[in-house]
Amino acid sequence: MLQPLCLWKWLAVGIAVAPLLAGCLAQNDEDCKLARTGPPATIVPIDEESRNGTILVDNMLIKGTAGGPDPTIELSLKDNVDYWVILDPITQMLYLNSTGRILDRDPPMSIQSIVVQVQCVNKKVGTIINHEVRIVVRDRNDNSPRFQQQRYYVAVNELTPVGTTIFTGFSGNNGATDIDDGPNGQIEYVIQYNPNDKTSNKTFDIPLTLSGAVVLRERLNYEEKTRYFVIVQANDRAQNLNERRTSTTTLTVDVLDGDDLGPMFLPCVLVNNTRDCRPLTYQASLPELTDPARVNPISVTPPIQAIDQDRNIQPPSDRPGILYSILVGTPEDYPQYFHMNLTTAELTLLKPINRDLHQKFDLVIKAEQDNGHPLPAFANLHIEVLDENNQKPYFTRSTYEGFILESSPVGTTVSDNQNLTSPLQIVVLDNDVEETKDPQLHLFLNDYNTFFTVTQSGITRYLTLLQPVDREVQQLYTFSMTASDGVQESVPVTVNILVIDANDNSPTFSNISYNVKIYTDMRPGEGVIKLTAVDADEGPNGQIVYEILAGDQGDFIINDRTGLITIAPGVVLSVGRSYALTVKASDSAPPAQRRSSITTVYIEVLPPNNQSPPRFPQLMYSLEVSEAMRIGAVLLNLQAFDREGDPIRYLIHNGDPQQVFNLSQSSGLLALGKPLDRESTDRYILIVTASDGRPDGTSTATVNIVVTDVNDNGPVFDMFLPKNLSVQEEEANAFVGQVRATDPDAGVNGQVHYSLANFNNLFRITSNGSIYTAVKLNREARDYYELIVEATDGAVDPRRSTLTLAIKVLDIDDNSPVFTNASYTVSVPENLPPGTVFLQIEAKDVDLGSDINYRIRTQEALQYFALNKYTGELSLLKSLDYESFSDTEATFTFLVEAFDSKGTMPPGLATVTVRVKDMNDYSPVFSKKLYRGMVAPDAVKGTVITTVSAEDQDPPGTPASRVRYKVDVVQFPYSASIFDVEESSGRVVTRVNLNEEPSTVFKLVVIAYDDGDPVKFNTTTVEIAVLQPSVIPRFTQDEYRPPPVSESAPKGTVVAVVTAAALNQTIVYSIVSGNEEDVFAINNRTGVISVKKPLDYERVKSYELRVQADSLQVVRSNLRVPSKSNTAKVLIEVKDENDHVPVFTKKMYIGGVSEDAKMFSSVLKVKADDKDTGNYSAMQYRLIIPPIKDGKEGFVIEAYSGLIKTAMLFKNMRRSYFKFQVIATDDYGKGLSSKAEVLVSVVNQLDMQVIVSNVPPTLVEQNKDQLIGILERYIQDQIPGATVVVESIGARRFGDGYSEEDYTKSDLMVYAIDPQTNRAIMRNELFKFLDGKLLDINKEFQPYLGQGGRILEIRTPDVVANVKKQAQAVGYTEGALLALAVIIILCCMPAILIVMVSYRHYQRRQAECAKTARIQMALPAGKPASTAANNLYEELGDSTILFLLYHFQQSRGKKSVLEEGDRQRVISSFASRAIEAHKQSNINGSLNKNLPKSSSNITFLSDENPLTTQNPLYVEGVTHSPAAAGFLRKRNDTLDTLSPSRLVLRDASLGGSHRAWTVPTHVTKRHAPGPPSRPVIMDPIQWHQERLKAENEGTESQHSSVDLSSPLFQKMSGPKLTVKEKARQFEQQALQEMKQVKSPDVKSIRSPTHSICFQEGENVLEQSPKSVVASPCLRSSPLSSPTPYAEVVEPEASAVPSVIITHHDHPEEPSPPPTRKPTPPSFRIKKSVRQSLLAPQTKDAVESIPDPPKIPPPPPPLLPPPLPPPPPSPPLLPPHPPPLPTVSSSSSSSSSPLSTQHLSPAKHSKSPAKQPAVPPAATVPEPPPRRELKGILKNIQNLAAIEKSVANMYSQIDKNHVLPKHIPKLKLATAPEMPTPEAVAEHNQQNGNLSCVVEELEKRFPSQSTAL
Repeated sequence: MLQPLCLWKWLAVGIAVAPLLAGCLAQNDEDCKLARTGPPATIVPIDEESRNGTILVDNMLIKGTAGGPDPTIELSLKDNVDYWVILDPITQMLYLNSTGRILDRDPPMSIQSIVVQVQCVNKKVGTIINHEVRIVVRDRNDNSPRFQQQRYYVAVNELTPVGTTIFTGFSGNNGATDIDDGPNGQIEYVIQYNPNDKTSNKTFDIPLTLSGAVVLRERLNYEEKTRYFVIVQANDRAQNLNERRTSTTTLTVDVLDGDDLGPMFLPCVLVNNTRDCRPLTYQASLPELTDPARVNPISVTPPIQAIDQDRNIQPPSDRPGILYSILVGTPEDYPQYFHMNLTTAELTLLKPINRDLHQKFDLVIKAEQDNGHPLPAFANLHIEVLDENNQKPYFTRSTYEGFILESSPVGTTVSDNQNLTSPLQIVVLDNDVEETKDPQLHLFLNDYNTFFTVTQSGITRYLTLLQPVDREVQQLYTFSMTASDGVQESVPVTVNILVIDANDNSPTFSNISYNVKIYTDMRPGEGVIKLTAVDADEGPNGQIVYEILAGDQGDFIINDRTGLITIAPGVVLSVGRSYALTVKASDSAPPAQRRSSITTVYIEVLPPNNQSPPRFPQLMYSLEVSEAMRIGAVLLNLQAFDREGDPIRYLIHNGDPQQVFNLSQSSGLLALGKPLDRESTDRYILIVTASDGRPDGTSTATVNIVVTDVNDNGPVFDMFLPKNLSVQEEEANAFVGQVRATDPDAGVNGQVHYSLANFNNLFRITSNGSIYTAVKLNREARDYYELIVEATDGAVDPRRSTLTLAIKVLDIDDNSPVFTNASYTVSVPENLPPGTVFLQIEAKDVDLGSDINYRIRTQEALQYFALNKYTGELSLLKSLDYESFSDTEATFTFLVEAFDSKGTMPPGLATVTVRVKDMNDYSPVFSKKLYRGMVAPDAVKGTVITTVSAEDQDPPGTPASRVRYKVDVVQFPYSASIFDVEESSGRVVTRVNLNEEPSTVFKLVVIAYDDGDPVKFNTTTVEIAVLQPSVIPRFTQDEYRPPPVSESAPKGTVVAVVTAAALNQTIVYSIVSGNEEDVFAINNRTGVISVKKPLDYERVKSYELRVQADSLQVVRSNLRVPSKSNTAKVLIEVKDENDHVPVFTKKMYIGGVSEDAKMFSSVLKVKADDKDTGNYSAMQYRLIIPPIKDGKEGFVIEAYSGLIKTAMLFKNMRRSYFKFQVIATDDYGKGLSSKAEVLVSVVNQLDMQVIVSNVPPTLVEQNKDQLIGILERYIQDQIPGATVVVESIGARRFGDGYSEEDYTKSDLMVYAIDPQTNRAIMRNELFKFLDGKLLDINKEFQPYLGQGGRILEIRTPDVVANVKKQAQAVGYTEGALLALAVIIILCCMPAILIVMVSYRHYQRRQAECAKTARIQMALPAGKPASTAANNLYEELGDSTILFLLYHFQQSRGKKSVLEEGDRQRVISSFASRAIEAHKQSNINGSLNKNLPKSSSNITFLSDENPLTTQNPLYVEGVTHSPAAAGFLRKRNDTLDTLSPSRLVLRDASLGGSHRAWTVPTHVTKRHAPGPPSRPVIMDPIQWHQERLKAENEGTESQHSSVDLSSPLFQKMSGPKLTVKEKARQFEQQALQEMKQVKSPDVKSIRSPTHSICFQEGENVLEQSPKSVVASPCLRSSPLSSPTPYAEVVEPEASAVPSVIITHHDHPEEPSPPPTRKPTPPSFRIKKSVRQSLLAPQTKDAVESIPDPPKIPPPPPPLLPPPLPPPPPSPPLLPPHPPPLPTVSSSSSSSSSPLSTQHLSPAKHSKSPAKQPAVPPAATVPEPPPRRELKGILKNIQNLAAIEKSVANMYSQIDKNHVLPKHIPKLKLATAPEMPTPEAVAEHNQQNGNLSCVVEELEKRFPSQSTAL
């Protein structure tokens, strides 16, 4: 029981411990496992080239503990190749171990991944688990792409189309590679900009960057550029653009010459900046009536030759030849006389030419390529027919004499006189040639042709110098000259050329010094010594004058001609004295050219000697003797004289040991005794004695003999120098060797010159004899030269000697081996065994010692062929199989090379083409073994019986597969004689017309064979049965012609019925030929032929069918039996129907019409085509035009021609367009219709361009459509669908205004229409489209314009260019002013009529005006005296009207409006300003409503030139001059003190001035019109205010008075002229002045005749020495002729003068120039007594007004809003007393011309007490500027409106108070006061004096008038 208890106890314990043990065991089992889910392998990435220690795995997550006191697991690495990974087992981290190395994914390491095993050992359990760790090495872009070649090359023909792929060499492994992975290793290619080849990136492109295929983007032109350097960049495709790596290479693209240019004639002279040749004319001449055999071939100058401009087409065999022909010529019968060889251009004469019929021929030669190239070349050939050469040339003179200066340079022309003033003219003529033409003679000299030459052409010839001449050597050249025309020679003429001396030699003494002894007993005049100097020159240049310069001490004199020194008269010599005389010898040339030399004569005085020895005249004798002198010749006379007269004996004492000379002992004559040889002895110094027999009676003289050279020796070479020389090849300027030659002669005779007698083009020799190569020598061409060196001396007739040198050329390695053939082609049968030698190649190297080796260059060929390195034998490596080649020709082409193993030159290349020959593996096989056929017994020759066929299984297209047939004539000879088989088709036919027995059966053997090698064949048998005639049907007709069938006939329509019959046979019909398209069908039983397919007349108009009838029996046997009877012909005609609608040539027609087109001008032509014929293709056209305003149709069309014309005018409709439809209906409008759109745009020349070309307009007209098509294509490149329209074709216009024409060139005026805008393309755009492509257009124009024809320029049309030029001349306002000038002229016509009508009433108006004025003065104050003036004449006065009429008449008579500028401006200025001033002024001259008195500027219009200038009547501003105001008051005071008579004159001088047009004196500089000397017109009130102001400032000056009551005034009255007389006299006087006076010169203006003008006798002016008071009428007459006195009318009371002229305040601004103007007759008076009285007083006041500037003044300011009118000013003047009685008096005054003096009123002296001070005038605010007037007609339509405005003037005048005499201060009044009667009268009277203002303006502003 205890035992079971124990079991249970242990069981319980086990149960309790088991879970514990299970838990422990379970925990131990989890160790070494991964603590993560997912795949068991750990995969981590890492970048290549990561640094050492990089964490690969930061935690392996393996369960268990590897470290500590009680580790449960143990970790280690397994399979750690190269130990790239380090494990930290405690942290379970993996690190990169790259110490001393780099983790590189790229080759050569190529580490793409690292796989290691982390081994985990469970230490508790003992289990092992391996955990895989895969480390993927990621690529970094650390390698750049690398090209496999440094350079790439491709050759492209220039004709390659754009878009063609020209280079694929970057594909595969040939391009760039990148060893990186992924995108980093993917390559893409782009073309970069090459700064050294700037067009390469535009010309080529790589559109597919990954493939690298280079594509052509622009056309190539070999003539412009032959090579491109394309920089190709390869870059990888890294995702980060900044990390991409690149590399570049250069693709060299060579442009190959293509056949794109035609021929050109030589010589070619290029046109500037082009590649076009200038027109070339060949010349030839032929004698008339010459046998062709004598002149053929005709000599043409230059020789006719043309070459292809494409000179480098490769291979040379493809270069075309040139064909020559005569295209056209004049006269038209030239083909009867001339023929040109097609290939050599040799010109031959066919028959003699009669010059009476033809004097010349002008031919056009054509050169074209023999390959049909469309660009020929043309040249002109001018052939002159000469008179028959039966006359000799002749000179006009028999002898010629010429002169030339010896110092003349080479090239100098020989003169015909000694003064050398004109050239020697040699006239040679030939009666065979007209005298006016150059006879083309050849002149040659028979001698001295090395010194002189004659000009080669011309009627007059000239002799010129070829080398310098020396008179001292030779003075006269005489030779003969002959002229030849090639056949006949002239009689020789003699030419004498005299060399004129030049002073090129100096006088020379024989000795440098002379020693002479004289004696005291010598008498004066006795000779001491005779000096002789020699000068080789002649004439004055050689005449020697002697003089003693110094040392004579007065004791000696010298004869200036003989050189004899004698003792001077009266001289006593003293013993012991010595003299040193300096003697000068000079020639007699002009001082500037004179030459001289000096010598010294030493004289010693000795005592007298009665026994003196003989004395020689000279102590020294010098002479030159030629070594060729003859023996016995006397050389010198050495006679001495003895004072005592003793006999003298002469001897040669010394110097002649060989006794060469003989001296006569008695006479002293020195002669030559032996021959001289200068080379042995060139000088002899003889001591000659003369003795009288006494011991001391001997004297000596020295004879210096110089032996002159004669060229008697030739140069001698130095034979010790080497003669066998060598030089290395291929080296230019290499030293070869040296020669040396000497000549013992002297001077030029001994000077040696070297030259080469041969090989001058290969060698050269220097002056010292050194020989060099002139070019690179080629040993392979020639290795040995025998060079002849020639040495000559410098004599005139030189001597020569030669030396031959042997020169050997040494070899260098400068040649590559060259194959005997550039290409080898060999046929190799297929299936040859390996090792078979089938070709031996050979190369040669012309270099010496070469060792040639051979090898195959193409790598692909190395697997098939082997090449013996030494022998060049080519053999097979393996058998070739023809069928293995995919192309039709089994060929293999590869390169072989031969190289020199010892050399450095590149190898030679050759191409080997191996054609694999098919060996014919199969025989032809027939489809049947037996063929059967039937034939009629009477079958004709060529009847087809049956067809055999065979096939060959050899490769298609090869000769072995081509099957042919023939009859075996051996087995069945008879059958072969009557039957045959067609070779290619296999059809068995009858050979002859049969006549065989029926039922006969023939057997025929047919052979089928191929063209293989060897030939294989096969046979078959054909059985032919001859039928019975009864079973062969027979047609009733041999030919059937049914009626025509309509082309619209429906299917099944019966066309014809054929019928045949046979005995007891059923007939079967069939169509055997003519129905290839299966158009017709035949009922095989009935013979009915019907339509099977639709007919089309336009495609096929007729059919010819052949039908056959066979018996049913024959048909069932599937055989046909053609015979004569069972076949028939059926001819079917197709009838045309109107089944085609018309088709327009264009869907839209675009044209243009010019604005100035006339009615029914042609616009364009439409055309519609119809495939139908007859009337069905005849068109009728009509237009459908949308409604146009005014019901106009716009356009019409010619119904049958389609020409659209205009039906309206299109003025001012530019940029408009019309769109309408045109309808074409065939059958003359009764048939089918179609329509097209028409667009017509209105243009003018602003839309056009002129294309100027260098060909005649007729040629352009002939090729108009082609040329326009070319232009249209280039414009359509920019604007699709654009149409070019021709406006005109004419001769080229050029010159000023395009007024000249040149018919050798043409102007093509075109414009283009844009269909998108329906308008013309802008002219500038059209120019850009065409001018940018001018070079390409010219290339395409050449076939139509001819060789050299091209566009010269594209320019603006004539009208546009002229308008631009005129607009620039007019100014910036361009044409607007021109139009305005025309409007002015038109609008002035009514004004002219008004003036003419109004002038008739002039006198009556004047009388009414005067009467009205007197009535007004009698009226009470404050009431108007009369109504307003009725017309312009009352307002302006007769003088003004005369003035206007004069200028109007003058302007109408002028040819040029520009010449009338001055008159026009004055009239315009006066008319506009005067009217405005009358309208807006008050009685006292102030303006109403504070309006400005005038605008500062006014624009005057003329026909051509507008001008904006200063207003001559006003200057804006409000400040008044105090001088004028003060002066008015003083003048009134002065006149008040005068006597009654003077009061009358005072009133006369002050009267008539109610109103004036004033100019304020203080204005801004901008408005100031002139310098200080310019007069300024002021109104009386302003004058008075200025005068008062001057008094207050103490600036008043003293003036003296002049007695106006002098009797001198009485003489001024004269007879009063009528208005008509005044006008006539005025006009005549004006014409005279215009003829006499041309320029405004101040001096010319002054005249001795002066006058004072009075209008109706009103104003009398006073003058003082300091100032001059003048009426505006005061002026001087420019003429000296007397004029009638102006009538002095009754003066009336007046306060102030009408116009006062003062100094201008602004001198810095210009004023108009003074100009002489005619004076109306009423204003002119004679010179009076007063002139002499007042002339001295006016002298100081004369000043000159300067000329105005030549620039127009600035434009006026714009018109601001008018200001409100200011209150009227208070009265400034007291009432005037009643008028004085009328006093008639005449007076005369003197004045200088107004333009040169200042006018101011005279003042009467008065005490200062009577002159109360007047405060300065108050200033008035400056009125706003008025708008600039633009001429009279700008604001007033005509003169009628002017008259009306003047007539109503007085109703617009405000009432005004008169000004009191003394006013302390000016104040503005609140209300105006009524004017007094005096003021009113004064106001009215002043209106009559307006003519004086006009007169003044005419003088002061003559340049500003304008014609109405």
